[in-house]
Amino acid sequence: MINGKSVLAIIPARGGSKGLPGKNVVDLCGRPLMGWPIKAAKNSKYVDRVIVSTDNEEIAQIARKQGAEVPFLRPPELALDISTTISVLNHAIAFTKREGLNYGYCLLLEPTSPLTESSDIDKALEKLDSNRDIASSIVGVSKIESTHPLFDVLINKKGLIKPYLGDDFSKVGRRQELSDLYFLEGSLYIADTIVLLEKKSFYHDRTLPYIVPKWKSIEVDEILDLIFVEAIMKNIGKIECDGAI
Repeated sequence: MINGKSVLAIIPARGGSKGLPGKNVVDLCGRPLMGWPIKAAKNSKYVDRVIVSTDNEEIAQIARKQGAEVPFLRPPELALDISTTISVLNHAIAFTKREGLNYGYCLLLEPTSPLTESSDIDKALEKLDSNRDIASSIVGVSKIESTHPLFDVLINKKGLIKPYLGDDFSKVGRRQELSDLYFLEGSLYIADTIVLLEKKSFYHDRTLPYIVPKWKSIEVDEILDLIFVEAIMKNIGKIECDGAI
């Protein structure tokens, strides 16, 4: 709870996965992938309840062992490739309302973002709660560097490159001279629950950024991502010494 507002964390983890089969429960440094966001939410100063929404009983059992609640199994129609995240959140929030519980904030953590820490959750909640006059939600963003649009090119009909932005390459300068630009990444999403249900999105004109370093923005969607994240977790000490946090 933060300033009298209770916080519900929801972690969606359906059974089907095409890019990396069984990815939600694949081992990552001795813990199932979805166990990392569960741990982060459980260790938060402010999160009151951690629910995993799944359609799969095996995932449900593993989630419970990791300390999350699985008070229901998600219906099949909400576990399809085309099922939307907001529909999954709606379903979970509706369940808690039937229990007679109303949470002030809804926190969404994806199993595919295992590098999010409890400190990230707490800082993001504090930033949102202290800026409620201008904002109703906060989402993770990360700075674009080597993939800045000014470095992007198209290939024309002759097979030659041309700038994606502008008519020639005169606008392409040094990386240090570029204006800061950020991309939406998936480490965390938090919103006022009522506003989330009204807007049906975390993204709108009252959304704050929570800036995370590039290494924390990696999402595990395929085996290569898993290898990257495992290497990062095994070298956190070096990353901290390098000042990359």
